[in-house]
Amino acid sequence: MSSKELYEQTKQTQLNEWKMGMILFRTRSFAARTNVQVELNQHVKMLESKLEEGRNKLAELNKTTGSNFESTKKSFEETWDSIVIAFEDASVRFKATA
Repeated sequence: MSSKELYEQTKQTQLNEWKMGMILFRTRSFAARTNVQVELNQHVKMLESKLEEGRNKLAELNKTTGSNFESTKKSFEETWDSIVIAFEDASVRFKATA
């Protein structure tokens, strides 16, 4: 084998190793995106649940009258505060993954 052929074979071997490395990088990248997608989907579902809870509490608040209003309002505000915190947390997480 000539030195030229040896050189070409060595470079082809390196290219093949890099190609395998790229396959590994793509696999890791895809897995990372999938993990991020799963995490983001979990946050979306949690936020949807929080919104539904907020809608239910607001409907409950709209139905109350008189002295019951203040206690229902307090419960609504506690729920609302938890929704605000959930959205702020999700916003930070979504920005971090973007």
